Amino acid sequence: MKVSHYFEWEQYITGGQAQSVRNQRKMLDRHGVEYTTDPTLDADLLHLNNMGPRSVYCARRARQAGVPVVAHTHQTAEDFRESFALSNLLARPMKPYLSYAYSLPDHLICPSEHTAAVLDDYCDTPRTVISNGFDPEKLAGYESLREGYLNRYDLDPPVVFMIGHVIERKGLSTFVETARRLPELDFAWFGYLNPGGGTLDRVLRSRGTTKQVRNAPENCTFTGYIEDVRGGFAAGDVFFFPTKNENEGMALLEAMACGKPPVVRDIPTFAWLEDGTNCLKARDTSGFVEAIKRVTADGDMHERLGAGAADASDDYTLAAVSDDLVGLYRSVLDRHI
Repeated sequence: MKVSHYFEWEQYITGGQAQSVRNQRKMLDRHGVEYTTDPTLDADLLHLNNMGPRSVYCARRARQAGVPVVAHTHQTAEDFRESFALSNLLARPMKPYLSYAYSLPDHLICPSEHTAAVLDDYCDTPRTVISNGFDPEKLAGYESLREGYLNRYDLDPPVVFMIGHVIERKGLSTFVETARRLPELDFAWFGYLNPGGGTLDRVLRSRGTTKQVRNAPENCTFTGYIEDVRGGFAAGDVFFFPTKNENEGMALLEAMACGKPPVVRDIPTFAWLEDGTNCLKARDTSGFVEAIKRVTADGDMHERLGAGAADASDDYTLAAVSDDLVGLYRSVLDRHI
């Protein structure tokens, strides 16, 4: 089996989607599956990871040539909103565009049950839920970085932390307001201050994001991009993820694997998490304040939730999900014989 594993705009996209593609390729390596990153029809199967215009063109050509097509549903219009400047405006035409794009493949891969349900309003293409997974090897040795990162950003444990792009969809305003209500705790957000970084930073960062960061209280630190993401997991003690809409949340899986108890927003994406067993859930800022007070003040609760989170993350390692991805490839190919 040879796969054309194409990620349109690969050189520009960062964050969880880019990591998901790297994870997929590692899974293919794990199973000895031959693949090319070029969008070619000289393959047994075409796997598309970002349904931009070139991917849509390739999907149409593949259908004409009889090459089966699989596409990852990393984006929905709902998930696109509140991401960067003009994202809410662009989300309107995005839904009909994605409805068409997602109707072209033979099969869709959804990172969560929530995303699969959302796509009911987009198309009737068959779909399978396969987690993006996370790579435990990427986290190895993170503990040794703790003191260095605490000192670098002048943080005093217990540190309430988040890892990811600094955008409103991921709960920026809630993160800042919660920090404001808990001045006795240090809050740290590790990650780009926008989806692009660098020059693109000035173009894509919304005014609201800039205002929130500038007006954050003294106990709320935005580190910007860090070269070694393990440093964030090392310095942090409670993973605070007040995201409003998420397809899965890879940083959440990684934090759980590190035994960091998560405090998450009670949204459908996180229905698989058990409140009080492997996380704490809340719906608004007041709820988050109370949850964070509890888990930072009660050492036994912190340890219990962290252990529960680590256990739950075992089902999402690359080793655990790689069989699902390769198995889907074979299933799609079998249907084309």
